[in-house]
Amino acid sequence: MPESPSRLLYVNLLQGTDSHHGFSTGNTLPLIAMPFGMTHWTPQTTEGNWMFEPRARKLQGVRATHQPSPWIGDYGHFVVMAQTGRRMLTPFRRSSTYRPDQSVLKPHYFQAELLRYGTTVEMTPTERCAFFRFTFPATGESRVILEPGAGDSVVTVRDDRRSVAGLTRSSSGGTPEGFACYFVAVFDRAFRSWCTFSGEEVYEGEGQREGNRIGFAVDFGDPGAEPVTVRIATSFISIEQAERNLQAEIGDASFEEVRARGERTWEEALGKIQVEDPDENRLRTFYSCLYRTQLFPRMFHEPDAEGKPHHFSPYDGRVHPGVLYTDNGFWDTYRTVYPLYSLLMPERLAEILQGWVNASREGGWFPQWASPGYRACMVGTHIDAVMADAVVRGIEGFDAEAALEGLLKHAYEVGDPSGAFGRIGIEDYIELGYVSDDRHHESVARSLDYAYDDFCIAQVAERLGRPDQAARLRERAQNYRKLYDPTVGFMRGRNANGSWQEPFDEFRWGSPYVEGGAWQSSWAVQHDPAGLIKLMGGEEAFVAKLDAMLETEPRFEVGVYGFEIHEMTEMACADFGQYAHSNQPVHHALYLYNAAGRPWRTQKEVRRVMDELYTPDGFAGDEDNGEMSAWYILSALGIFPLCPGHPSWTLGSPLFQRATLRLANGQDLVVEAPGNTPETVFVGRVLLDNEEVSGLSIPHHALLSSRTLRFEMASSPTERVVPEEQRPFSYSKS
Repeated sequence: MPESPSRLLYVNLLQGTDSHHGFSTGNTLPLIAMPFGMTHWTPQTTEGNWMFEPRARKLQGVRATHQPSPWIGDYGHFVVMAQTGRRMLTPFRRSSTYRPDQSVLKPHYFQAELLRYGTTVEMTPTERCAFFRFTFPATGESRVILEPGAGDSVVTVRDDRRSVAGLTRSSSGGTPEGFACYFVAVFDRAFRSWCTFSGEEVYEGEGQREGNRIGFAVDFGDPGAEPVTVRIATSFISIEQAERNLQAEIGDASFEEVRARGERTWEEALGKIQVEDPDENRLRTFYSCLYRTQLFPRMFHEPDAEGKPHHFSPYDGRVHPGVLYTDNGFWDTYRTVYPLYSLLMPERLAEILQGWVNASREGGWFPQWASPGYRACMVGTHIDAVMADAVVRGIEGFDAEAALEGLLKHAYEVGDPSGAFGRIGIEDYIELGYVSDDRHHESVARSLDYAYDDFCIAQVAERLGRPDQAARLRERAQNYRKLYDPTVGFMRGRNANGSWQEPFDEFRWGSPYVEGGAWQSSWAVQHDPAGLIKLMGGEEAFVAKLDAMLETEPRFEVGVYGFEIHEMTEMACADFGQYAHSNQPVHHALYLYNAAGRPWRTQKEVRRVMDELYTPDGFAGDEDNGEMSAWYILSALGIFPLCPGHPSWTLGSPLFQRATLRLANGQDLVVEAPGNTPETVFVGRVLLDNEEVSGLSIPHHALLSSRTLRFEMASSPTERVVPEEQRPFSYSKS
């Protein structure tokens, strides 16, 4: 098929937005933003963490947002809105009807008609700023409103009567004393009048107002035929820095110039993979997912007067030189997002990793979940896997030695008792080889994650010339064996005295697991699937267990949650048995068929997931900072990082006939599967630069140095068990 003139045409910003607290099709926002931009922008239809509802027909404004997930919340946020006629300032009272079907939502551009006000709102973003254009009726009262989120705020209307500066300390957590998001709004004309406000309290004509949720409204009277424009800049450092950001990113450029620049940026970002396929729905799904993988983590650094990066640190409340990134949950993203970056954007990855190293220096520890600083959420210290995967794949340009020092703290030192950093139960883990169930919640999930993370730290230690340290950690990486109970056939909670947790129920969710039960959580041994296979009774028993996961009805007991959490609902609404693609613990599980030498089973089931659980409109569950999307991107290319922390890709079943990867080394890698159709899900042969691949994995360096990866597809499988030596990496077989 001919190459598309614009991949942006395939991006659906609404993918995953039709979600709520009880059921997720992604829990995403339609983010108008630059790749990895510091400030995102989204239409707001309601207040709260679920701020956009695609079926709503009233708009409260366009929100500057830093929210990575509705479960984490927003910070430094404010809403911009246009209005005519009577002044009404609160979100509910100022909202206007709009037609979503007649609006424009693109990564680089938003446009909507406010029917109540006869006004067109347009917006185009930069990394830290946004350019708004409001086309009002030619006559009548017209105004622009800016309202921050809850929290201390300051607004200053400047003497030029064309600009407003301010700050908001709105936060959902993870912010130190002195945190603020500063903003500057510069209009193209003088105000006729203005006010500040907080809720229904209005203060006419004040030059400055400080208090809770202080907003402002500026009136222009009859605007005439020309649109009103406003350039808005944000900063986490100062008002002066916001002005510097505005000058650097917008300056004297016109709205159209900024929009065109954003369009080019996104075309280049999406053009890293050029897919050819006759099915437009699959193209829309793919490029919508590729867009999602380039939003988080967000830049938190800004250019100083010399153009060098510096940042406000949410870890110690001070300004430091260097880069910083934030808004990431490593429990999710280590699995697919960071391996994808190593393939498509190694230089960006190196900068992101240096940002995490800077975070560990400033706060003393790597974050568990960053937004913008330490947040106590999820388990494991999976930045261990992020760093290890980068090191073994040859990513350079970050301080790996400093990273290792931070990783070693995870392995040996007591961290935050609430789980914002470090490992809860590390004392147990060091003494017993597992986290005891009678002392700590989520003990199985923690224990398995710590064993895998120890393997990852060992990989870094080995590469950096510390073989003794690596050997100790690799020995600990075998601790997963201590939690497998052959009498029940699952990983199981264990008490400090060695006894098993009672009673056991394979369908009960929650502690000792996390957001799943035994069926979803017993596969978390990515670094040693051969060892897990042996533990579970050998290949036949292991394959039968994987089959049973897909075939067992999606029953669940709510366990410690006390109610049906959304991940349970999503699993029950899919036709994949106990395989809950709605959440991350099983995301590698289908590729474990490869580890058991049955690639045709991986091929069939992975294709089924892509076909049935991904659409241009939604996902099987929370999208989670690009992880759910990256799973699709990599699987659609026929490769997958079964063990992040090992430099290899295991093979699956590509979705398209042809995809071209534009690699950072200047070389193109063409993934081709001639004649591929929805019926040809099985792979006969794989050739790398016309040389047949004998096993089920390809080394990372070999993929980067190759020109073609060719899959020969078939409609029926060749059910030949692959020998052990040709299977994906397992530590116990290395």
